[in-house]
Amino acid sequence: MTLRVVVADDQELVRSGFAMILDAQPGIEVVAEAGDGAEAVAAVRRHAPDVALLDIRMPVMDGIGACREITAAGGCRVVMLTTFDIDEYVYEALRAGASGFLLKDVRRDDLVHAVRVVARGDSLLAPSVARRLVEQYTRQGQGAPGGVPAGAGAAAGASRLDVLTARERETLLMLGRGLSNAEIASRMTVSEHTVKTHVGNVLAKLGLRDRIQAVICAYETGLVTVPAPPRG
Repeated sequence: MTLRVVVADDQELVRSGFAMILDAQPGIEVVAEAGDGAEAVAAVRRHAPDVALLDIRMPVMDGIGACREITAAGGCRVVMLTTFDIDEYVYEALRAGASGFLLKDVRRDDLVHAVRVVARGDSLLAPSVARRLVEQYTRQGQGAPGGVPAGAGAAAGASRLDVLTARERETLLMLGRGLSNAEIASRMTVSEHTVKTHVGNVLAKLGLRDRIQAVICAYETGLVTVPAPPRG
């Protein structure tokens, strides 16, 4: 089965470079390129790709707006592209439904790997990386939408977790702390298969797309908190 990809970036050299790399791989076809977010959304609607690579900062419609529209329609996974290691829009992009993040200086092999990983339904970022991103923005008070400081609605949001069993809640807690399935299995003294079942139940019950959104949910509901910086 051939993976169909849309590449969107307002810098033509970057866009065409990514497209050439992906098109040269067996089992991957770049079906369209776009120079802004609006073009990207239109291309996804027209070509129904498996994965869309979106630059965060684009004219007309930025990558976050495009990501939100694409993921709302379903059927296409999104990987965001950024020039910077910690971009001010990273958290917003993850909330918009992005399944992962790549820096634009990504290695060729890592780019190809990312497309394949996301296409099969997994998240691109390691849980620990997602956790660090969330910590960065909750410390800055930018974690919640609308400018509300992160954690301000945690008490109210905690009721969202009432649908989870004790084991599922424990699983979400450890996901939020960046543990892998193997690490969770070791701490819970269960098999990795059981952990996968718990993770799947957590995602389904809370309406989450992947582990990245599970990490964010763990912080937003107050299940996992960011420790205060030491004094002095």
